[in-house]
Amino acid sequence: MRFLGIGEYNDLAAMYLGLRQRGHAVRVFVEDEACRDVFAGMLDFTDDWQRELGWLREAGDDGMVLFESAVKGELQDRLRRDGFQVIGGSALGDRLEADREYGQQVLRSAGLHTARSYCFDDYEKASAFVRTAPNRYVLKFNGADNPRSRNYIGEMDDGVDMLALLSLYRARAVQGEVVDFVLMDYLRGVEVGVGAYFNGRQFLRPACIDFEHKRFFPGELGELTGEMGTIVSYRGARRLFDAALAPLAELLRDGGYCGYINVNTIANEDGLWPLEFTSRFGYPGFAICEALHTEPWEAIFRRMLRRDAQELATRDGYAAGVVLTVPPFPYRHGYAELSKGAPICFRKELGEQDFAQLYFAEVARVQGRLVTSGACGYVGVATGTGATVDQANAEALRIARGVVVPNLRYRTDIGERVTRADLGCLKRWGWIA
Repeated sequence: MRFLGIGEYNDLAAMYLGLRQRGHAVRVFVEDEACRDVFAGMLDFTDDWQRELGWLREAGDDGMVLFESAVKGELQDRLRRDGFQVIGGSALGDRLEADREYGQQVLRSAGLHTARSYCFDDYEKASAFVRTAPNRYVLKFNGADNPRSRNYIGEMDDGVDMLALLSLYRARAVQGEVVDFVLMDYLRGVEVGVGAYFNGRQFLRPACIDFEHKRFFPGELGELTGEMGTIVSYRGARRLFDAALAPLAELLRDGGYCGYINVNTIANEDGLWPLEFTSRFGYPGFAICEALHTEPWEAIFRRMLRRDAQELATRDGYAAGVVLTVPPFPYRHGYAELSKGAPICFRKELGEQDFAQLYFAEVARVQGRLVTSGACGYVGVATGTGATVDQANAEALRIARGVVVPNLRYRTDIGERVTRADLGCLKRWGWIA
């Protein structure tokens, strides 16, 4: 088969490498210049994805385009109209993820509760609102490509910390900068996501349930990084799927969506409260999900495009993913001086099979040696599986400890809160069996 990958940062590099190692032809276009060395020496790249369309069309049903992000939905729709097979998302998917208020409206229409949310295009107006209605709020910027580290979960019930942050953002705003964010009422409960693949007409089953750990440090301390590790299972998601994703099938079908989609929620005694969409492959979610797949990606993609079956072949139990980083992650500033080009070594305890559980991200092969590359120090993710969350995390940590990079950092507590509290609460409230 032939695959053309299109993205900003080469986020699917590990998937592309797996496809190539299984004998498929893969060409990759990376838009961000700072990330064009990601998997250098390991993949074939193109500087003009449009030039590759003829090569792709020659393959007929054996050619497909993979999109990584939720910012090129209109292009995906156009390529589909031109007869290309595309997996990633759609213009509708872009809007669901980037326009938070629209996403909330869609979920309300599906019959779900949503937290009160307030839209702003001016920091001072938002500050005036918080002063008038002091409360604990969550700040989230609109736009799928906004840095997650700018978002903030308020800690103080009177909103004083939120007011201080809004003042800082206002002081640092560049003239002409477009400001677009929401303040959402803080919700107490269990944060849990539910995701599934949509083939353009219907969802593939089973759906997966996930528990993201977004803070940089153990104990849920530090900045919001996007994701430092996650627990995933393809068992137990049925009721969450029926509530949050199944009602969206008609909307996704009409919007030409084809790819993975996830709804992140808060579950509590009062019900299920959806927070936001991920209308694309998740990172590192795709790698953690793959640890539970019993068939390769190309088989899944064929099934999605042919629409000849709805079942995914998956394992029981849980998968854990532990994100491996070096300074200055989650930021870009100073990466070249601090960590770029650092050697990546492995302890002899790692066996040949163990390397299949490592999904690298910002790395390259230079003169036969694996080194860090890219833009911010996201080295990759170590995965593990097990019958329990604790077993899966222990296996992922065993793999992580086998990787040696100067100043490597990762969380050691992925899944602890899931075992301690989250699963019990979800069972008590009837969301999982």
